[in-house]
Amino acid sequence: MSGRGGGRRSEYRGDQPSRRGRDGRSGGRSGGRSGGNPPPSSSLTSTTPSPAIYEVGSSSSSATALSQDVGRITLHTPASSELQPVPRAPPASTQALPVQPPLPPPSSSKALGFPSRPGYGTKGSKCIVKANHFLVHVADSDLHHYDVAISPEVISKGVNRAIMRQLVSLYGVSHLGKCNPAYDGKKSLFTPGPLPFDSKDFAVKLVDKDDRTTSTRREREFKVTIKFASKADLYNLKQFLLGRQKDAPYETIQALDVVLRESPSVKYTIVGRSFFSPALGQRCEIGDGLECWRGYYQSLRPTQMGLSLNLDVSATSFYEPIPVVDFVKKYLNVRDHSRPLSDVDRVKIKKALRGLKVELTHTPGVKRNKITGITAVPTSQLTFVDERGTTVYVVRYFQERYKTRLQYTHWPSVQAGSDSKPRYYPMEVCKIIEGQRFSKKLNERQVTNILRETCKRPQDRERSIIQMVRQNNYSENEFAIEFGIQVKDALTSVEARVLPPPMLKYHETGQETRVQPRVGQWNMMRMKMVNGAQVRFWAFVNFSSQIPPDIAAQFCQELVGMCRSKGMDISQNPVLNIMRGRADQMERTLIDVSDQCTKKLSPMQGHLQLLIVILPDFSGTYGKIKRVCETELGIISQCCQPRQARKLSKQYMENVALKINVKAGGRNTVLNDAVQRSIPLVTDKPTIIFGADVTHPQSGEDSSASIAAVVASMDWPEVTKYRGLVCAQQHRQEIIEDLFQFVEDPKRGRVATGMIREQLIAFRRSTGHKPSRIIFYRDGVSEGQFSQVLLYEMDAIRKACASLEEGYLPPVTFVVVQKRHHTRLFPADHNNRNQTDRSGNILPGTVVDTKICHPTEYDFYLCSHAGIQGTSRPTHYHVLFDENRFNADNLQTLTNNLCYTYARCTRSVSVVPPAYYAHLAAFRARYYVEDDASDSGSSSVGGRNTRERGTHVRPLPQIHGNVKEVMFYC
Repeated sequence: MSGRGGGRRSEYRGDQPSRRGRDGRSGGRSGGRSGGNPPPSSSLTSTTPSPAIYEVGSSSSSATALSQDVGRITLHTPASSELQPVPRAPPASTQALPVQPPLPPPSSSKALGFPSRPGYGTKGSKCIVKANHFLVHVADSDLHHYDVAISPEVISKGVNRAIMRQLVSLYGVSHLGKCNPAYDGKKSLFTPGPLPFDSKDFAVKLVDKDDRTTSTRREREFKVTIKFASKADLYNLKQFLLGRQKDAPYETIQALDVVLRESPSVKYTIVGRSFFSPALGQRCEIGDGLECWRGYYQSLRPTQMGLSLNLDVSATSFYEPIPVVDFVKKYLNVRDHSRPLSDVDRVKIKKALRGLKVELTHTPGVKRNKITGITAVPTSQLTFVDERGTTVYVVRYFQERYKTRLQYTHWPSVQAGSDSKPRYYPMEVCKIIEGQRFSKKLNERQVTNILRETCKRPQDRERSIIQMVRQNNYSENEFAIEFGIQVKDALTSVEARVLPPPMLKYHETGQETRVQPRVGQWNMMRMKMVNGAQVRFWAFVNFSSQIPPDIAAQFCQELVGMCRSKGMDISQNPVLNIMRGRADQMERTLIDVSDQCTKKLSPMQGHLQLLIVILPDFSGTYGKIKRVCETELGIISQCCQPRQARKLSKQYMENVALKINVKAGGRNTVLNDAVQRSIPLVTDKPTIIFGADVTHPQSGEDSSASIAAVVASMDWPEVTKYRGLVCAQQHRQEIIEDLFQFVEDPKRGRVATGMIREQLIAFRRSTGHKPSRIIFYRDGVSEGQFSQVLLYEMDAIRKACASLEEGYLPPVTFVVVQKRHHTRLFPADHNNRNQTDRSGNILPGTVVDTKICHPTEYDFYLCSHAGIQGTSRPTHYHVLFDENRFNADNLQTLTNNLCYTYARCTRSVSVVPPAYYAHLAAFRARYYVEDDASDSGSSSVGGRNTRERGTHVRPLPQIHGNVKEVMFYC
């Protein structure tokens, strides 16, 4: 890989006190831990360390030992004598092939303990907010858990629930002791007391609703075995909620959650952890044959105040219950119904309809069918052979048999049944059954429509949440009553604090050099970028047919003027005259521009650095531009929307100038505290801040690779400029596999590589220091994956550090960043303007680390941004590992202040920028292999080929060296 150095000693040789530990003693971290988590029996590995964990020798015995210890982390700090010498490794080759086998799940992940809360924050002005958490009280009931086995096995939870409802109806009095059990739809059944047996088999017959004839509807018989499994321990749950017990009794919490979900599971349509129904709010069309249903999300959570029911309103898309012909008209936007469908349209409809259930309307004797495809010929040409062996046209059959005159005979029919035994039905006699969720990606228009219908001001959202709670009437829920569960119907009041915004520093030559943001935003009209990038050679291409040459020239001139006025050293004129490009020849045009500039510039002058592009008038071209420029030509590019360019807006140009500057290697602003070296645990010694994220293919994609990205700060002490790397990995694999690994080079043998190692080397070259501290913000991890992700990725960080220098083990703080949660915070008084921003949301900087947070672990909610529309969503930060010993104030303040350094705007953002940049980088990588297709991708930068476990992953084009070192993804 380009940019990789040789051996460990050449990377960090001649560093300033490189071997001093964080306690000031020489010898690194040997001789015991000087802070961080205590090593309990449930620590990341056994308390007896294995030298092989940090061994990076190239011998076969070392490789074997490393393979055996893979996935393990030790909290023990080994003495330098435990570390084996690191051989001098040559630069990684682009032909190097990974040899380290896929990592098996660590068996110790369930026993992993996370750091305890180091206290509560005190900084900021105190206030009260309301949270959509509802206090739950559980009586000392005798909760029993039973295993359920259904034979033949059924995958559908809905069918399983129907079987269990039938079982309770048949045997509730005679065999279940009049018990009304709660069932999760899979393997678990819960009762408020013991059943009259330990194990029993039941026979249940279920009528098949999808059978085609009403007169002889098929009955399916199932054997259901119910067997006692365990008794829920409510005592341990209470001890955990009081903070007297470290391990959470998740099985007990799950049991209570199933009980609270039982009643709505019967009444509503279930999607994940949410419930939807037309009864829960007015449905609305969102386009292309889809409609929006309203509903609510529900989850039982352990918090400091006790058990809490987190409930939030939600919405999702369903197919409209309309005739299939009407769906086709809407989906394809067909205006002339008399024309047959083209082959392209037929393929689109086939994909859209496959798997949908329809009811047949031409006769009462035929009910439901599932669409498996559509015919290759129009209905007018469709025939079948009847019982007498006669070939019959479908159109004539319907007219004679059902007295139905078909109107859309020029359109294909739908197919039901298998390919070997197909059944064909004209589209106009098929109606889509209500309640079928659309699980694929919505288009921009549909997203806009669903947001328009569901975007609620904080006060309105709060009312809707309370209405949902009262509509469910938990206090009268038969299951809740039977199990002794009570839910309070008022939002929880929580003590919060509003952290002050940081002072931001700009260039000394500006009219103003510092600014204190107000309500999450600021104006840099009188300021200059703190570090303006130099762009000597640039070009401009207009692909929009709606932007005339004079407007394009004016936009180009004013944009460059804005960049210069803000402090960039950019040439006044482009290398070439402004070019007009054809959208259908985009790639050729980009290459021609690059070639012409290369011919015009001598090797001594340099190369084309920046390409400014006005996009075509239609979508679907952005990804191609990025792929060509960043992987083939080595040019940073700035794309502009035609409708924005036409306006010649100064504000728009200023925002574009901010993006151009950081893409060209500059910095827009920095934290004044960073310049003053006054950020605790960051500016006192070299600190690198990582951001990492994994983005997955869209729903319905079952083979595309997931893409991981890791960014790292390169400008200590300012921690503003981030270098990005990406890699591809197994489909929907959340653990980042390419953080560190050994590859086998055909010529040089075993070589250490990986994104963490490369970023550490780049930091050393950029700052002149090796990192003495690591802060790792990890986005996109769900609670159920905390342990495995921490084990694997902390292990990779450890190995990457140790591969660079013997004994090099800087302390690490590992923080998970969660945006996809359902906690919302509301002002205590919506009419008090001192408690709200302009949109009626809580003020930016509001932080909560009490009451609704984890009973014992180190987490907090932070709303770092000002709301624009709808209700702001705070970001949840959960510390999984902390050797740097951050106290609550230091970590919360650092996280909030970093949110004001996001390069693309003069507003604070909702997610800490390292995690935000990692998401942008991962998303950008998809364009390299799929242009403007959405979530999928294939491999890593720098020619490093990663692979899916057991399958081949198509490599990404290598990011060009001219682009790789800057924030190209912004």
